[in-house]
Amino acid sequence: MQLLDAALACFARQGIAATSLRDIAAEAKVTPALVHYYFGDKAQLQQAVVAEKLLPVIVQLREPLAQAGDDVSALVAGFVHGVGGIVARHPWLPALWVREVLCEGGALRDVLLHQVGPLVPKMMAARFAEAQQHGRLNPDLDPRLLMVSMVGLTFFPLASAPIWRALFGAQEVDFDALRRHTLVLLDRGLELENG
Repeated sequence: MQLLDAALACFARQGIAATSLRDIAAEAKVTPALVHYYFGDKAQLQQAVVAEKLLPVIVQLREPLAQAGDDVSALVAGFVHGVGGIVARHPWLPALWVREVLCEGGALRDVLLHQVGPLVPKMMAARFAEAQQHGRLNPDLDPRLLMVSMVGLTFFPLASAPIWRALFGAQEVDFDALRRHTLVLLDRGLELENG
């Protein structure tokens, strides 16, 4: 477990491609031989990090979404709150996501497309489409792009917080303020009924 935490810290800080087994060993305060003994090579270590660290974090997001039922407002709030809670517990996630999923050549893009995508984004887009068919969501929205917008309104501000806090002198803006702002913005654009 200590080796996976060390690998995750290095991956988030300097990127997967730039991280060597020696870097991970130094982070974990062990020898490179020990890392090699347990994981063989970096590719196997990366697979273990995805399976044992990344995917379990993403699965945590499904709980508040499952509790939302047919209520679109609760689904949106569940996502916004869920992302905030996950990032509070796992602050490495936004930087890793930006570096390894969004950036060209990111080592985790296939993980997003084939493993994470079906867990949350595709499921939510389908629920938005169903809500739209029943008149509970703005008909002018594309449910797929709504999911893209929600990711952009949650992960980007969290990943870029040091920049916008410095730019606007907004050190006092915490996740609760960001969450409230995001929910107001989404509720008005989605034309959701406040109930």
